[in-house]
Amino acid sequence: MGIFSRFMDIVNANINSILDKAEDPEKMLRLMIQEMEDTLIELKSNAAGSIAQKIKTERKKTETEATIERWQQRAILAIEKGKEDLAREALLEKKKLTEELSLIESQLEENARTIDSAKSEIETLEEKLTQAKAKLKIIKEKEERARAEEKAESLKRKNMSEHFAHMEEKIDRMNAWRDINSMESSDTEKKFSDLERDEDIEKELDELKKKAGRE
Repeated sequence: MGIFSRFMDIVNANINSILDKAEDPEKMLRLMIQEMEDTLIELKSNAAGSIAQKIKTERKKTETEATIERWQQRAILAIEKGKEDLAREALLEKKKLTEELSLIESQLEENARTIDSAKSEIETLEEKLTQAKAKLKIIKEKEERARAEEKAESLKRKNMSEHFAHMEEKIDRMNAWRDINSMESSDTEKKFSDLERDEDIEKELDELKKKAGRE
């Protein structure tokens, strides 16, 4: 079952209100547009049929008017020839056709109203369809912007992650160099400590020798 059950449902539809209640606004809008386009095809087809009927009826009107004029001329001819009864028959035929012409003219008036109504409905629907397509375009543009922003944010996070990874790697290298330098510094410190210790022992040994009178 479609969204709209009749043409007036489309005309009176508040597109924004329908979309606000829809779980998937874009899907709903696409369905609405499809129904509008289908209805527009139907309206144009009906209008074309009415126009074709109008052309046919106008042709019949022209032919009937010509036939009425012919019977009028026949009636005149019959009077001129003194054939009153024949003239009366001609006028009777003319009267029948005149009544028929009146019906044809009524049909043309009704047909014209139908065509005008169809044109108005088509214009109204085309306007509604244009609005719906404009809203669909806005929704698609919003989605495209959202995807672009999400992509940009993802790229930003990736760049930040890579930056932090680079910084961590740099810090690790610095720590490694510090450890190496610290190890080299500790080795040098040990050598000087041993040297200083040996010197102290030699001094103490000399003092002991002096006291022992060995020097």
